[in-house]
Amino acid sequence: QVQLAESGGGLVQAGGSLRLSCAASGRTFRSYTVGWFRQAPGKEREFVSAINWSGELKYYADSVKGRFTISRDNAKNTVYLIMNSLKPEDTAVYYCAADSTINARTMRTSGEYDYWGQGTLVTVSS
Repeated sequence: QVQLAESGGGLVQAGGSLRLSCAASGRTFRSYTVGWFRQAPGKEREFVSAINWSGELKYYADSVKGRFTISRDNAKNTVYLIMNSLKPEDTAVYYCAADSTINARTMRTSGEYDYWGQGTLVTVSS
């Protein structure tokens, strides 16, 4: 069992930066792939980024590539999402999710993740 808690959201001006954290409980977390998803008002949840258990493999949605960076510190049971050059269209609730069976083919699919955090709101003003 893994419990996830996101933090770091807030209000930022366009062009600004935020760092989201996903803190996990459970000693097996270091073996899980972790994904970040976001959901804007009136829109479906969409994939943002994912990182495999070792941190060697990282994946990004085209919309955030070059602006967002995902990383993890398994000693701290935490995954980070550094978001730079934020745009108003990045406004959404950001969720982290984890699963032990995710692979490169399935990591963009929210339904493949078993564990989810409660989300943290990111608002980017223009």
